Amino acid sequence: MTKKISAIEKIEDFNMQGMYDGKAFNCYEFFGAHLLDDGRCLFRTYAPNAQRVTVTGDFNGWQESEMVRYYNSGVFTFIDEHAQAGQKYEYIVYSAAGAVRHCDPYGFSMELRPNHLSIIVDMNSYQFGDSEWLASRTLNYDKPLNIYEMHLGSWHTNPDDPNGWYTYSQIADRLIEYVKAHGYTHIEFLPLAEHPFDGSWGYQNTGFFSPTSRYGTPAELMELVDKCHQNGIGVIMDFVPVHFALDEYGLKNFDGSALYEYPHQDVGRSEWGSCNFMHSRREVACFLQSAAEFWLKVYHFDGLRMDAISRAIYWQGDPKRGVNGSTVEFIKNMNKGLRSHFPTAMLIAEDSTSFPNITKPVDMGGLGFDYKWDLGWMNDTLDYFSQTPERRSEMYHRLTFSMMYHYNERYLLPLSHDEVVHGKGTIVNKMYGEYEDKFRLARAFYAYMYMHPGKKLNFMGNEIGQLREWDEKREQDWNLLTYPMHDSFSHFLTELSRTYMEHPAMYENECELSGFEWVDCHSENDCIYSMLRISASERLLAVFNFSGSDKLHYSLQIKEAESLAPLLCSNWQCFGGNIEKNDHLINSINDCFTLDVPAETAVIFYVK
Repeated sequence: MTKKISAIEKIEDFNMQGMYDGKAFNCYEFFGAHLLDDGRCLFRTYAPNAQRVTVTGDFNGWQESEMVRYYNSGVFTFIDEHAQAGQKYEYIVYSAAGAVRHCDPYGFSMELRPNHLSIIVDMNSYQFGDSEWLASRTLNYDKPLNIYEMHLGSWHTNPDDPNGWYTYSQIADRLIEYVKAHGYTHIEFLPLAEHPFDGSWGYQNTGFFSPTSRYGTPAELMELVDKCHQNGIGVIMDFVPVHFALDEYGLKNFDGSALYEYPHQDVGRSEWGSCNFMHSRREVACFLQSAAEFWLKVYHFDGLRMDAISRAIYWQGDPKRGVNGSTVEFIKNMNKGLRSHFPTAMLIAEDSTSFPNITKPVDMGGLGFDYKWDLGWMNDTLDYFSQTPERRSEMYHRLTFSMMYHYNERYLLPLSHDEVVHGKGTIVNKMYGEYEDKFRLARAFYAYMYMHPGKKLNFMGNEIGQLREWDEKREQDWNLLTYPMHDSFSHFLTELSRTYMEHPAMYENECELSGFEWVDCHSENDCIYSMLRISASERLLAVFNFSGSDKLHYSLQIKEAESLAPLLCSNWQCFGGNIEKNDHLINSINDCFTLDVPAETAVIFYVK
């Protein structure tokens, strides 16, 4: 019979040596505020350079209760008999530099900005019902992965809330219905860890273990993830392992010294003005890898998209400064541990460098990610479609180059929030031409994206042809769907997603040479491309005419093919184009087909 372990025994069983060795992934079970089985609450923090630490909160009338130092370990502890869930608290850390009030680095909840107090949470108050989902979850290597990236606060705004926010619980059903109806497999949230400045979008954190109170409580976030799983939707969260917010109450100079950050400004400050983590400190490594495990284990997230990995690989993100060996080693150890603990949770790198083996297993010399954002593809492709038709012909091989390096990594094709802010223009607005021209070209562009090997990510608003850049303070311009061009565009992307979901050739073997074949990648003058996507059960042909002129009697040869059946055309009238939808077969003569391909049009065929 297994002995029932009490909360206090579990906490006391924590291996401090693992933390000093940089091997601990469960520091959140030891540090923070923990409600014990006997009704008491244990507070514990790490401040090795502090002279003393006190805790103050609702439970002691905001008086200072002295925390006890464990010998010379730097660990301070206090147990209170009156503290309860929902009560607020903070630490006062005394050092040679004076006394500073800090939120709990391992706190499980925090106040809404500009306040910063930590909040005691009963982390067992919500019971998940997603065991079936977790048991069948995979890394999606040979499955469709179609991600809807979103900022929760500005998807839809709540007229009944002074800040315009829906809670995690309030938005759950509406969000799930939407992503299912539009053919997405996963939702990716911009960071949900607590942050003081709305305009950072969550990328400058103060509460690495606290879901932001902007949208409700920890239990409500658990409910949102649980409901997604029970409806067949995966959930990914952006995670920030490189830097943290400067606010005095946070991690900066936590114990009177640079405990979490570099002590020197030349490497201690990021380009965003935040503090860079000093990953060579093993306690810092344990803090971050424990935070990563926390979201995967406690909240059941299906993956983490790790932000700014280029800044982790190179000093300040600059290859000229050289590789930051300590941080690279941290990334390897963290990913290896997370893979061991969560074999089916996806680890995704937002990385713009050419550093090798990002998605290779750590044991084989890689960094251990499952996917890498293909930012080269994104930049080249968006630049291409912003050009005149004549210029596109001159830049023809911008679209073929990505397949030259595609097999080096396991890629994800991102059209993220970063591409629709700061004067860059929205995806539709990046397209060349006037209003209708932009939509015609955007439909062809998206068809190219979905036929290109690699997983897919699309930021909210892209699917309705948003014309205004994203603003975290405003909801998406849903009224655009009352305009036929936007409504048809949304319908096209939904059909494209459905086609992607239903046809294995578009997602199986995408990292194998057998899964892709150029049929024509040398029609520079005509600006035409054609490709095959291949699985064990089917072949799909895509033909793209990105020139400004119709191409009549275009000939191409496909071995062992009898006919082509149209699946999707970006220029069909039902999508806002000018071609009547048809499903007429095109028959071959000695494996040769002749097609008419309108200007700025993509056509996808099933090869019989």
